[in-house]
Amino acid sequence: MSFSIQAGRPAVRACESAADMADAVGELYSSAAEDAVLIWNLVPVRLSYGDDLAALLDDLVPLLENVQREDFSGTDVFWGSDTFSAEWVISREGDWLRLRARWHSTLGNYESLLTERGDSVVRTPAFVSEWAKVLRRMVTDIEAGPVELEDDDIFVRAKVLLTD
Repeated sequence: MSFSIQAGRPAVRACESAADMADAVGELYSSAAEDAVLIWNLVPVRLSYGDDLAALLDDLVPLLENVQREDFSGTDVFWGSDTFSAEWVISREGDWLRLRARWHSTLGNYESLLTERGDSVVRTPAFVSEWAKVLRRMVTDIEAGPVELEDDDIFVRAKVLLTD
């Protein structure tokens, strides 16, 4: 597979309440916690839970909902955190998704190597399943807290993705 994610098990800090899921994730995981690792055509890209994944959540959950729709044909996504910044053009090719990326910054400065490796192609269910690993980790830790969320929209939608 040219696209996979290793979710890890980052240490969790106490958090009683947060504005939303992204805010809770930023509070639950310190920058020193274990990272998730996105594997793009055999190149590892570290994603910190407290910074990168917290910043991606508001785009990630709608993206995963959309790619599963039968009428999905494609979209552009801008991932913009301090240590993970990229533009992905995602297009459907039958049961597959083609991910074309323009890499701006990654922890470890792998942008040129990632660009050299080209597009990543992955089956739609596998793409969703790989991202579900990190969502499951975050949802589990928020529920275990338990963390009170003022706005639980993305959290509820993430939970629905995990039950599909």
